[in-house]
Amino acid sequence: MHTFTHPATEEQSPVGLVHSVESCGTVDGPGVRFVLFLSGCSLRCRYCHNPDTSFVRRGRERSAADVLEEISRYAAFMKAAGGGVTISGGDPLFQPDFTRAVLRGCKEQGLHTCIDTSGHLGVNADEAMLADIDLVLLDIKAWNPAVYQSLVRQPLQPTLDFAERLAALRKNVWLRYVLVPGITDKPEDVEKLARYAAGLGNVQRVDVLPFHQIGRYKWEELGLDYTLADVEPPEQELTESVRSIFRANGFEACTY
Repeated sequence: MHTFTHPATEEQSPVGLVHSVESCGTVDGPGVRFVLFLSGCSLRCRYCHNPDTSFVRRGRERSAADVLEEISRYAAFMKAAGGGVTISGGDPLFQPDFTRAVLRGCKEQGLHTCIDTSGHLGVNADEAMLADIDLVLLDIKAWNPAVYQSLVRQPLQPTLDFAERLAALRKNVWLRYVLVPGITDKPEDVEKLARYAAGLGNVQRVDVLPFHQIGRYKWEELGLDYTLADVEPPEQELTESVRSIFRANGFEACTY
């Protein structure tokens, strides 16, 4: 078995709060992926299905060297399966030093790298970190700034600033958009977002993700006020209508 040796010792290696890992993920980037879920997020999304990573910082402290050793056990398989490593959460940019160290170690192992982020903390991604990222899964929660603020309790502009920075670097992006009936389903807003994404020039695909209630029980367990309890998942017709707007703006494979 190949053993990965990181140049930094365990004592020197940055420590992060890791919520969980998934060794054979298939939805967070291309191929079969090792997905590292970190705790901590700057947003407070009303539909968050991982409030146990975002609203409450739960997890286990692990060094980057320890995580990279675990990743190395799957490296050959992931390469053969056209996959790699995705750092998600929470938001990986909430723990930038740890994220940077894991990404560097992944590139040293020759692995494809990806982060899943809202982009709100894009300023935490320095040039060295971005150089080690092959793909960004960028979650733009809403196009209308007032709706965005109401939905996540943070302003939209930092996310757009990060999106434009990625575009300037020609960094590959997959855009993710959660469709919440009555909140993010206005055709005019979707159209504006689709045009914006097309204009960036580096967005390879768009995933429209139907809102669901799967994480509701976590809110209840944590004693948090879940304000979307009465919202039903979107009908297939609405989902397809929104996807068709993105398709009309050049994202032909807009599915999930």
